[in-house]
Amino acid sequence: MSTPPLPIAPDLLKAVRESCLEAGAIATDLFRPGAKTAARTWSKSGGSPVTEADIGVDTFLRIRLSALLPEAAWLSEETVDDALRLSRRFVWVVDPIDGTRAYMSGLPDWAVCVALLDEGEPILGVVHAPASHATYTTLRGGGAQKNGGAISTTPVSRLGEARIAGPKPMLDALARIEPFEPVDKIPSLALRLARIADGSIDAGLISADARDWDLAAADLILRESGGTMSGGAGEAVVYNRATPVHGVLVASGNGLSAPLLAAMQRLRETQSQRL
Repeated sequence: MSTPPLPIAPDLLKAVRESCLEAGAIATDLFRPGAKTAARTWSKSGGSPVTEADIGVDTFLRIRLSALLPEAAWLSEETVDDALRLSRRFVWVVDPIDGTRAYMSGLPDWAVCVALLDEGEPILGVVHAPASHATYTTLRGGGAQKNGGAISTTPVSRLGEARIAGPKPMLDALARIEPFEPVDKIPSLALRLARIADGSIDAGLISADARDWDLAAADLILRESGGTMSGGAGEAVVYNRATPVHGVLVASGNGLSAPLLAAMQRLRETQSQRL
């Protein structure tokens, strides 16, 4: 039996959006368009980069969002994971700066991402991209918006007509199965999904190892705009697991989902025959 929606959801979305705008301003203070960031940078264990802006935004959002919904647990790229989230109905899922490498290099494709999970399902999402002048918002069942206006995916249903973004090795492999129009990689996974949602592109591929915080907010935005994201074999995306890591993912408008998954299946069969 599904749990009821939050009765304060519309007001909560407005407050979360305002919090993300403020968080974006914190990050923008150290962002240098076309140049190296003014923020101090270092590498985390595993080699991925982090900046003082990531930490500052994370701290700000944890204080602000926890005040908005104190009963919600917390899952963020820049905070030590707490298993308490596995037993909570509500969980904030946050990526302070999705696309940190782009941010560090002065490229515009980075975003502040916030989702709220209810029993593991996204019910609220905000993806705020200050340098791209785009703020995407959604509530489950309420459609998706960009800068306050309704958005929707494209009606494209043929792979040969599709504009697809993703890592070049994945695009090259898929193109050997069926032709399409490749799009330059969008460094922020959240923006890759959001641009499918607003019709800028038709589909996106995501390599293995994405995390809940990269995906949850933009996944709901995509769903509410008439799109879908799944594993490469069509399996559902599950959030708030003990290890919040995902395999290969594909995303598109609903009309393109079946042909894209069929092409991915043929790609897997071809690759297995070569082994």
